[in-house]
Amino acid sequence: MTKWWRDAVVYQIYVRSFADGDGDGVGDLAGIRDRLPHLVDLGVDAVWLTPFYPSPMADGGYDVADYCDVDPLFGSLADFDALLAQAHELGLRVIVDVVPNHTSDEHPWFVEALAAAPGDPARERYLFRDGRGEHGELPPNDWESVFGGPAWTRVADGQWYLHLFDPRQPDLNWRNPQVRESFRKVLEFWLDRGVDGFRIDVAHGMIKHPDLPDTGLDGQISLLGRGELPYFDQDEVHDIYRDWRQLFDSYEGTRIGVAEAWASTSERLARYVRPDELHQAFNFALLEVPWSAPDFRRVVEESLATTAAVGATTTWVLGNHDVQRPVTRYGGGELGLRRARAAALFSFALPGAVYVYQGEELGLPEVLELPDEARQDPIWKRSGGTDPGRDGCRVPMPWSGDEPPFGFSTGKSWLPAPAEWASATVAAQARTEGSVLRTYRDALALRRAHPALGDGELEWLDAPEGVLVFRRGADFVCATNFGAEPVSLDLPGGLLCRSDAATSWDGVLPGATTVWLGRINQESA
Repeated sequence: MTKWWRDAVVYQIYVRSFADGDGDGVGDLAGIRDRLPHLVDLGVDAVWLTPFYPSPMADGGYDVADYCDVDPLFGSLADFDALLAQAHELGLRVIVDVVPNHTSDEHPWFVEALAAAPGDPARERYLFRDGRGEHGELPPNDWESVFGGPAWTRVADGQWYLHLFDPRQPDLNWRNPQVRESFRKVLEFWLDRGVDGFRIDVAHGMIKHPDLPDTGLDGQISLLGRGELPYFDQDEVHDIYRDWRQLFDSYEGTRIGVAEAWASTSERLARYVRPDELHQAFNFALLEVPWSAPDFRRVVEESLATTAAVGATTTWVLGNHDVQRPVTRYGGGELGLRRARAAALFSFALPGAVYVYQGEELGLPEVLELPDEARQDPIWKRSGGTDPGRDGCRVPMPWSGDEPPFGFSTGKSWLPAPAEWASATVAAQARTEGSVLRTYRDALALRRAHPALGDGELEWLDAPEGVLVFRRGADFVCATNFGAEPVSLDLPGGLLCRSDAATSWDGVLPGATTVWLGRINQESA
């Protein structure tokens, strides 16, 4: 059985924003199929598709009304089958998103639950409770929604239902056998179609403490937090994944599960990837640390140690559809871009698997100046416009041309792209020596070709303050300067790749730059 996931490069496609095949301004499956050659040229091994299921789109498709079909906005099941077949023909594996923590409020189960009386079995698929107070007028506990405001909404008969996210995303009760059995059938539906794995949304949230106790918190919670909470990372959640792993292993080929999980410690996170559970868990540690050598080294050491303890691989993630883009997070402008390029090469050289969010290969920044009327993120709406939400990292991909929407669509794109992206399109960067895109292509080609890269071990080498240097095998060294000033380094090997536009190596490493040094032994490659 191959273990391709241990060092795969996986490209995340935010379906609404990747490519529009029918001109309605929203990305779709046909558009993705047309752009698969870009991913082959980039050098990735697999793609992860965000939800494309029937949905009222209260949260960009993460509110699912039917788990076994395609929303007409994105195409049809025939379009999905064609996309999957072509991806496989091109050597790309396909991972799809599954959203098991909650459904849409338009899911037939929730419609049935609202029509039923308190205590009816239809309500047992969700978390309905009586309220507190003399007349049940207060929520059952003090839990808050990740999107802001209370995590409980009252229905006409007086009961309350739990939603850790938007009120239109009621949480499922995973202690209910019917819920577990139904989701197993959902997984089988897509496995039978040939998908290579699942990214599991809010994988740490499916089991809540049975007593639903108060948290005692008085501040807004965050999905990206590490606090110990009665609705996240409960021990019983691992029973679900042991069952799912048996299902994955019963299929030919290697089908994988990837957890979007947050835990209070790295050790608890590693429990999701024990040998009888999931194959990967997103390691968001690099998303949480500032641009500094000590912080990056601490994250790498801790991440590798905890996954090694359970025999798993580590994943490296610099961005996704829920967080500010690295270029902006690292300072914005030319400095932020240099740092983002350097961070990418640093992460590509680490042991384990890598996730690339669409647009990172173009060095796209966060779009901070979106018109209020264009914003669609429920975080923006529920915060009363005080939190800009996540739309800024979801602006559609620029493919070609000099004016928005830069080849993304023949119509008006669902979010507007900045005019200055004309120089950042795939077409413009493909013909520009030293562009971010060409650097990504070169680095990922080397990563695939070099026998020391991917899965394996890492050895730190001595380095000046503000610089990290590590060796992979006998013929590869990665050096990153996190400082602002150039540093002279005495390192072996010739230049393989560097994050800036330079093409030679004289032993001087500029600030915010990563270099790969060594050689490729053709006999062992």
